[in-house]
Amino acid sequence: MIVVDTNTIAYLYLPSDHAEAIERVLVKDAHWIAPMLWRSEFRNILAVYMNRDFLTLSEALDIQQRAEYLLDGNEYAVDSPSVLRLAQESTCSAYDCEFVCLAQSTHSKLVTADKNPLRAFPDLAVKAYDLQ
Repeated sequence: MIVVDTNTIAYLYLPSDHAEAIERVLVKDAHWIAPMLWRSEFRNILAVYMNRDFLTLSEALDIQQRAEYLLDGNEYAVDSPSVLRLAQESTCSAYDCEFVCLAQSTHSKLVTADKNPLRAFPDLAVKAYDLQ
């Protein structure tokens, strides 16, 4: 089981330099989990792609549905005091700390390409390339 941040999910469905590495992570461990926040963040990524004419609405809806299917039953609420403590201790955003909090509470690794959690939580946060 691994915690994946929203960008990791996006790299699986949208063209990027990280896509191959993310696909290998999925093959290695398909039990991905995320805080419920991922849905809103992912919708925002898709909206940006639509606004830049990289995706149609139909394509975005299809990608959202596939991502929701992947994480079905694996979305979690996180403890607000814990998230805020992590944010205070690290200077990471509360958004990032939701993923860190879930990784801590499930004794899992957080797969991310985000430099802030990688730097602040090196015991939990790893790049996809490090899990291969």
